[in-house]
Amino acid sequence: MRLRDFISDDAVRLDLAGTSKDDVLEEVARLIHADDRATATLLRILRRREHLGSTGVGRGIAIPHCRTLVANRLRVAFARHDAGVEWDAIDRRPVHYLFLIVAPPLEVSNQYLPVLGRIAQFAKDADIPERLAAMTTPADFFALLESRGV
Repeated sequence: MRLRDFISDDAVRLDLAGTSKDDVLEEVARLIHADDRATATLLRILRRREHLGSTGVGRGIAIPHCRTLVANRLRVAFARHDAGVEWDAIDRRPVHYLFLIVAPPLEVSNQYLPVLGRIAQFAKDADIPERLAAMTTPADFFALLESRGV
């Protein structure tokens, strides 16, 4: 299993502009490219998930995730916010890098938790925040995933 299998080329954005957690969640939710109604539903579910506990895992990284009927298969998106956004992360630092995971409630391949774990493990590598900051194109993101065998 490779993360690339779940990330479409247009699901990577390196220039988020939102000034709040809510704004950024909306920008990231739109990377799934669902219609407006489905995106609104996804956003509501992501907000509810954040109220249960922050998905900010530290070191400037957040992994918002949920299961919803909006998705007919597991999808992953990546986004970067250069200035950073307050996220109530575990280390209390702003979030710059977001990995969104959206999966249907029932998933035959059962990849949701393994994908979440793989992203969390990838995020633990010491140089990952620095490497994510240095990217200039979505191709750089995919090359980084490939170089790490993720």
